Amino acid sequence: MPRASGTQPNFSNSRILSTLELLLGAFIVIGHNVFHVVPNEVPILFVLGLLSLRLRNGGWSAMGFKRPASWLRVVLIALAAAALRIILGDLVIEPLAGHFWPPIVASAGAEAITGNMKSALVWLLLVWTWAAFGEEVAYRGYLLTRAADIGGRTTAAYWIGIVVVSVLFGYGHYYKGPAGILDSGVAGLVLGAAYMLSGWNLWTSILAHGFIDTVGVIGLFFGWES
Repeated sequence: MPRASGTQPNFSNSRILSTLELLLGAFIVIGHNVFHVVPNEVPILFVLGLLSLRLRNGGWSAMGFKRPASWLRVVLIALAAAALRIILGDLVIEPLAGHFWPPIVASAGAEAITGNMKSALVWLLLVWTWAAFGEEVAYRGYLLTRAADIGGRTTAAYWIGIVVVSVLFGYGHYYKGPAGILDSGVAGLVLGAAYMLSGWNLWTSILAHGFIDTVGVIGLFFGWES
């Protein structure tokens, strides 16, 4: 069942306002990653999300910042989501996309990780702060909540919202090229599903995102990935 909204300000359930916020978020994502007319979307959406959920919904628990009934269940779902995303990326998405587009473009500076412990540790710090925490608050925590608002926060509205936000998440990695957009979009679907299946708990997608990128950093460090 969808999350109960609790006691909220009168404008907390405004579908018009939620639509405007989602459109603004889409403009910020596309404006930065495709047209380069907006600063990086992650810190902007991070701040907007925290402010919006705090003011409109009375607390950040509305985006999934809450203590789960079972941390073990959250970790297991996160591990399963990470494994699924890695398997899909390596065995399905990349080979399939390779028939139509050039290989996925790696993040700038990723090549410096190979054999460099200091660089790998710096990247792990970025993975768990900027990527796992920052992007999940921005995309799953904020934009997905506002997308679900438009449909009344029904279960169907959340699933449709996951698809919409995953498309934006894909374009949030526009620099990776067409194959990278598709790959990141699929990652967004997996992370969104993990968020839903854990009872709308944002810690699940944060952990899953961190696990996924940690495996990537380890692979680069040992030279297992290009």
